[in-house]
Amino acid sequence: MAKFVLLDARLFAPGADLSGASNKIELSSEIEDKETTNYRSAGWKEVIGGLGSAEISAEGQWEAGDPSKVDDASWAALGGIGPYTVCPTDSVVGALAYITSGMRADYNVGDAVGEVAPWTGTVKSSWPLVRGQIAHPPGTARTATGNGTAIQLGAIPAGKRLYAAVHVLSAAGTTPSITLSVESDDAAGMTTPTSRLSFTAATVPGGQILRTDGSAITDTYYRVAWTVSGTTPSFMFAVSLGIR
Repeated sequence: MAKFVLLDARLFAPGADLSGASNKIELSSEIEDKETTNYRSAGWKEVIGGLGSAEISAEGQWEAGDPSKVDDASWAALGGIGPYTVCPTDSVVGALAYITSGMRADYNVGDAVGEVAPWTGTVKSSWPLVRGQIAHPPGTARTATGNGTAIQLGAIPAGKRLYAAVHVLSAAGTTPSITLSVESDDAAGMTTPTSRLSFTAATVPGGQILRTDGSAITDTYYRVAWTVSGTTPSFMFAVSLGIR
């Protein structure tokens, strides 16, 4: 990816797409440095890595009155832990995505008279910050059982994990239900897929995040699959996958 200007960054929270209400999104990740200096350190400090942490901070224009709006979504998530996905450029299939499970730590609103009503908020990680890709775009409605486009993430060595974040953004119809899973294969055609992660059935907007147990996976291609039921069901959702 070449240098670019931030014009279409995306921010997905549990059950909400906050991109259209955001004008600033920042990611940070760090590892604590723990000093191990001793008499054989030749006069220089020595350090090793300690605990890791990540943070997402965002701000933008305040809106309320619907579960998809930033005020409603922020109050619902405050103090809770859920999936968050940030995309620097777009959220098409294969787009770069950063994924974590985090706690909505704070939410602030308000400014001086005459200003556009703003909001700011912070998410603090409970899982690692994972670099991955979008596996399902948010703007495609699904009304029947199916599967998405395969993306190439690579093999997963022992000790690493596949991470998957699901953001169900809307649910319509009578008793609609969607159950999502992540499949892998050794070829882009996904002729013999293996199920790797299975999410709980969703009937309303919300979010879930899962990861594998750290066992090696030799497959290199991954896709999301879904089972839809209900009367005239329709779901909008985004899915991001990554390995760490």
